[in-house]
Amino acid sequence: MKISMLTLGCKVNQYESEALGLKFRDRGYEIVGETDFADIYVINTCTVTGLADRKSRQYIRKMKKKNPDAVIAVTGCYAQISPDEVQAVEGVNIVSGTNEKNRLVDYVEEYLKERLPQMHVLPYEELKTYEETGLVTATETRTRAYIKIQEGCNRFCTYCVIPYARGSVRSRAVADVIAEAEGLLAQGFKEIVLTGINAALYGTEPGFEKSPEGLYGIEWIIKELNQLPGRFRIRLSSLEPAVVNAEYVKGLMKYEKLCPHLHLSAQSGSDAVLAAMNRPYNRSEYLDIVKVLKEFDPEYGLTTDIIAGFPGETEEDFQDSIKLVHEAGFCKVHAFKYSQRPMTKAAVMKNQVPPPVKKQRSQMLMEAGEEASRAFYEANRGKVRTVLIEEYLEDSGCMTGYTDNYIRVYIEGCDESKINDFCEVKLGEDFMDGMKGSFEV
Repeated sequence: MKISMLTLGCKVNQYESEALGLKFRDRGYEIVGETDFADIYVINTCTVTGLADRKSRQYIRKMKKKNPDAVIAVTGCYAQISPDEVQAVEGVNIVSGTNEKNRLVDYVEEYLKERLPQMHVLPYEELKTYEETGLVTATETRTRAYIKIQEGCNRFCTYCVIPYARGSVRSRAVADVIAEAEGLLAQGFKEIVLTGINAALYGTEPGFEKSPEGLYGIEWIIKELNQLPGRFRIRLSSLEPAVVNAEYVKGLMKYEKLCPHLHLSAQSGSDAVLAAMNRPYNRSEYLDIVKVLKEFDPEYGLTTDIIAGFPGETEEDFQDSIKLVHEAGFCKVHAFKYSQRPMTKAAVMKNQVPPPVKKQRSQMLMEAGEEASRAFYEANRGKVRTVLIEEYLEDSGCMTGYTDNYIRVYIEGCDESKINDFCEVKLGEDFMDGMKGSFEV
């Protein structure tokens, strides 16, 4: 039988879909494209915004229209938060929460036998045990592989529904993470990306095993990976300033395989808004982390998320966010309009910002982010950076890959011997969504 999988949202969802795909293949199913005709459609949902919920519903209806006889299985964060709403969408046969995602193959096969609607969603308070989706032993990319290291979050930022969707913090055993990394490196992957719902919380839950050297949190994983043989690099998908500080980040700089690039979510540049968000840092502490990174490498790649129009955000608060974009020198800014989410404190706060104001502010943030990106590219122009060449793009006639500090580079011509290899590249003019480059001999 043919199965199509659509993944919305974060890198963790993408990782889990990779693992699920391997499980379905092992059972004899054929994986087809996201919009292809299939016997079974799996939608791995996101619920970080109302738009994400709407996209999930649209896809369910679209796929049911493509094949009215198809089995529709919906899993992920939207299914966890709003299971009855998901089940009510016409055509949905199976609803699976985030902790039951690893058993989705069994649920599909049970449905194929019995043809009875299925609901498998635990309350978020019961999401306390790490459930292995399965080791990822192959990915669609040839060069970069994601490894999920933890699940859940206990920060309860007032705007965020994710703690209710993913439950409490649960970390994978170090040995399991290293075993997965060794398997992927043995296949030739050259970049390992560590990801999690809140990766900075890795190993912080009570009772989790501790490093013999007394290392705290994610540094234990980085140290163990850094010691593995061969030339490869380690990239962190994100770290939360709500968890780590400048001193902790400074301690990570000694690991030579760790890329000089980090996603460090700011969410706002206003101290008043950060306090209302329940983010336990201020703009000064955030910029202290930025200073550490930029002192290590002036062209350190730094990306971030910023929310526009949080309840009570004044024009002055918003301008503090604009200023932060320029002060931090981000290479990319992900700007979001504030979205009221169920179960969160911010959803019932007074002084909700009108939609037109949120839209205008998010547009201004995106424009400021584009200015910061151009300034970052300008600072890198003429510099030589290490690029992992990923593929050849026939449309543009270029090979492409990312620098260690996360600039997408395009190099004219095709030399297949360089694909999935590290090359020293001199950065030139802006091009498409990155920069042109030339090989340094």
